[in-house]
Amino acid sequence: MDNKVLVFSAPSGSGKSTIVNHILSLYPDSMEFSISATSRAPRGEEQHGREYYFLSTEEFRQLIKEDKFVEFEEVYEGRFYGTLKSECERIWNAGHVIIFDVDVKGGVNLKKYFGDAALSVFIKAPSVEVLRERLINRGTDSPEAIEERVAKAEEEMEYAPQFDYVLVNDDLKTAFAESEKLVEDFLDDGRLNYSTFI
Repeated sequence: MDNKVLVFSAPSGSGKSTIVNHILSLYPDSMEFSISATSRAPRGEEQHGREYYFLSTEEFRQLIKEDKFVEFEEVYEGRFYGTLKSECERIWNAGHVIIFDVDVKGGVNLKKYFGDAALSVFIKAPSVEVLRERLINRGTDSPEAIEERVAKAEEEMEYAPQFDYVLVNDDLKTAFAESEKLVEDFLDDGRLNYSTFI
């Protein structure tokens, strides 16, 4: 199989991880989740090497100096996220397609880096209010952090046109079907068949 890449990006609370996990469940033997590195602290039950590679800010900065990242972003001051080159090599060496669940700027950078080898999908909530409601219901962030994420989401929406496809996650069943078709078409022939959704 060619070294193909699937990139899913979205503002926080858009349902990105749910969709990514659904796609992964359909391709258990040929697709692998790219684990991002981050300098933020683990949340809840998160573990190093499973949800993220948790690094200190100093470790992250050192790896940047050593050119160890495909892409990275300082999402908030002192809080980095990035994709290690070694992680891509690990997945491709296993003969798998890489699937990314990354922030919006990371998604844009990955598409630039991988070009036609990548399908980039921007997932968005139907509205900012729905997004705020989802973040509140998730119960993992303080009210201040939620408002920070909502403000960031409004800014991130502007990046949507830089993706191959924009998927509005209004109804999860529909979003699953839409994402399945996009991925299937891309893996079959490497081209996007937008007519499916017109």
